[in-house]
Amino acid sequence: MDMFEQIGSLAKRRGYFYPGSEIYGGLAGTWDYGPLGVELKRNIKEQFWKSIVRSHENVVGLDAAIMMNPKVWEASGHLEAFSDPLVECKTCHHRFRADQLQGDACPDCKGILTEPKQFNLMVEAFLGVIEGEKQKVYLRGEITQGVHVNFKQVLNSTRVKIPFGIAQIGKAFRNEITPGGLTYRSREFEQMELQFYVSPKDDEADRWMEYWKGQRKEWYVSLGMKKENLRFREHDSNERAHYARRAFDIEFLIPGSEEWKEMEGIHHRGEWDLSRHAKFSKEDLTYFDEEKKERYIPWVIETSGGVDRAALFFLMNAYEEEKIKEGETRIVLKLHPKLAPYKVAIFPLLANKPELVEKAQSIHDMLKKSWMVAFDSRGNIGKRYRTQDEAGTPFCVTVDFETLENDTVTVRDRDTMNQERIEMQKLEEYLRKKLE
Repeated sequence: MDMFEQIGSLAKRRGYFYPGSEIYGGLAGTWDYGPLGVELKRNIKEQFWKSIVRSHENVVGLDAAIMMNPKVWEASGHLEAFSDPLVECKTCHHRFRADQLQGDACPDCKGILTEPKQFNLMVEAFLGVIEGEKQKVYLRGEITQGVHVNFKQVLNSTRVKIPFGIAQIGKAFRNEITPGGLTYRSREFEQMELQFYVSPKDDEADRWMEYWKGQRKEWYVSLGMKKENLRFREHDSNERAHYARRAFDIEFLIPGSEEWKEMEGIHHRGEWDLSRHAKFSKEDLTYFDEEKKERYIPWVIETSGGVDRAALFFLMNAYEEEKIKEGETRIVLKLHPKLAPYKVAIFPLLANKPELVEKAQSIHDMLKKSWMVAFDSRGNIGKRYRTQDEAGTPFCVTVDFETLENDTVTVRDRDTMNQERIEMQKLEEYLRKKLE
């Protein structure tokens, strides 16, 4: 079983994510996040926001609308250039992206392929109450443009000065020809981005691009990504997006393979966005530098990552199969504590002993004020440990008969499986040092 199969199986078994609309046969390219998955994504987004907005005085946040005036997408070039080459097999009629096929052979039946046609990725929607008079709009294909069309408003309503950034997290939609790789390529996904405005000078743009490249790679490493599984790859001139002067991808090495996958892009967008929106909207989107007495259209350095891709790759990065003893293997997700959905699981040793259950419940009620905490009294302790190992829970606290005697509990570490007795009154402090 390869890594995608292993993660897909674990994700469904433990409630990270499921195929969308599965009871109705599904809908290709859509995924529903379960109880653990929503917590993992929330934690990723929280850490992104903390590192980008709260840690930088020159970065502010935004939450733009998903549906915008269609002229936005005309100005941005998406209606003209946001497309993939589509080919169809004349025998089985399956469709493929031409740039992802090796040679001329069709993967399904070796049939003959049609000539490539450009296929626009924008998802259409219609607004209005009267049939035949509805306005065609688009579900945004990226969250970027919502920032640029609000550039002037942000300038007028805050005290930001160049260089400064606007960060955003939100949903985007693409009519992907070949969704796949679990949540890696979906038709509905979530992005976390920074649009950073700088003066239109090569040295300034290069300096900030290197800064944000370093910041973003280090963010992944700080949350547990193995350095050897990350690399930068610069785009060749013939593969750069229509807006990009330079483009780098942070790529992730799929464990157990030699396959590198794009995880986040860092792009030098130049003046493309603001100049295009100024032209199409007839609004003045220049910036006046009061110190230098200059007026110009800023350049943009962008960091653009997928929340779903990050979640998928953090799961892959954390996934391990460890041989405990002859004939016994445990599956464990060694997620960084800041990302783990549940930080602590509380167990009464026996479910049929009310005094143990009551004490365990009181600990659960105490700790849940600070963290997401699980409570489990099903089956034997060994099986409960294995369940939490697969879920990625860093610590398990067991209430046993010794607890009733001296108010101490057993704390088990997920990664080492070591256990130690901790006084109940010191438990929260002990966990806080480990988790935060």
